[in-house]
Amino acid sequence: MACLNRRDLGLLVLRVGTGAVLAAHGSQKLFGWFGGGGIEGTTAGMQAMGFHPPRHSAVAAGIGEVGGGALLALGLATPAAGAAAAGAMSAAVAVHAPAGFFAQGGGYEYPGFLGFTAAAIGLTGPGRYSLDHASYHLLDRPWIVALAFAASAAGVVAVVGKRSRGLRRNAAEN
Repeated sequence: MACLNRRDLGLLVLRVGTGAVLAAHGSQKLFGWFGGGGIEGTTAGMQAMGFHPPRHSAVAAGIGEVGGGALLALGLATPAAGAAAAGAMSAAVAVHAPAGFFAQGGGYEYPGFLGFTAAAIGLTGPGRYSLDHASYHLLDRPWIVALAFAASAAGVVAVVGKRSRGLRRNAAEN
């Protein structure tokens, strides 16, 4: 194992594992694969959870998970991939937060873990065994890290904030 760099091999395993889980989860939303509801079922779920417009929210969540997950697994545009996946998981955390931390009670443990892992990969970089490395890090520059995470954070604040305001408005009306 002397010719393999353990750090880069570890990043490869972490990227592929996390990316595959995210992509599979998003495939449920977008395509109905793996027992998911597809775009129609996800749209109905987004509406029930207070996201508006629900179809746009469903598509954005699915793309954040499928796209971010696939790019993480490949190690391509890693900062943008990590930021997109972390942003999608932040919205999921907001939905699950009222149930507390632990997943067995419906809490945010699982999406929180996926989001932090995706963010950590996006910040750390993909390692040597990646398409970013093969392309001389064309899509993995420090300014891309800053831009991707700032854009993701702004998107999360806007989407989760809009959802929260709508939920408060609905609660006040009822």
